[in-house]
Amino acid sequence: MPLTSPRRSVLADQVIDALRDQITSGEWPVGSRIPTEPELVEQLGVARNTVREAVRALAHNGLLDIRQGSGTYVVATSELAGVMHRRFADADPRDVAELRSVLEAEAARLAAHRRTDQELRQLRTLLERREAAWETGEVERFVEADVTLHLAIVRASHNEVLTALYADLGTVLRTFLRNDVGEELRSEEYLDHERLVDAIRDGDAETAAREAGSYARTCRGPRGRRADRAADSD
Repeated sequence: MPLTSPRRSVLADQVIDALRDQITSGEWPVGSRIPTEPELVEQLGVARNTVREAVRALAHNGLLDIRQGSGTYVVATSELAGVMHRRFADADPRDVAELRSVLEAEAARLAAHRRTDQELRQLRTLLERREAAWETGEVERFVEADVTLHLAIVRASHNEVLTALYADLGTVLRTFLRNDVGEELRSEEYLDHERLVDAIRDGDAETAAREAGSYARTCRGPRGRRADRAADSD
């Protein structure tokens, strides 16, 4: 996809937009390594320095992470997501858990009233995918499946602001869950989300909110090892 080059500054902006589009479209998902500098030069039809300037700009904005000797990786899907990632990278895990509880409980409540039949079918598919991912014992696969299910529930709320905010927090939530799960999945600590999806199906908003909120607030990833702050203060 060669680009015209009237001025270097304008061209650099065009390259930044082209790379950002690859990220926001999902072509380069979070966690993936982007093409190398020579590959981008060939794909975009621009000079190496222009590619380097664009990559550095997106790294500065928090979308990319340049790792010497390894490559450049996608760490966020928007500038706001990048800011969220940097701002909350060292947040207390209990704070993140409580934030998840607030957002996911209200999203589930709304989804129970607003979900479409198509969205319900998608939730059932994602629930099965989450269960299958657990059975593999692969932590990364399970984390991705779990996050995808919860994001689909948030989208089913049909609240655009809530969905955008939750999506921008995606990297923070993935990191929290990945760290919380640990290095292995333990069958005795699996938490089934069947009741949550069933409550959304049945239009039972209070049960949906309670299930979603309790998973996010008191669980350590898919496990039941973390007590919430109320328990901490007992």
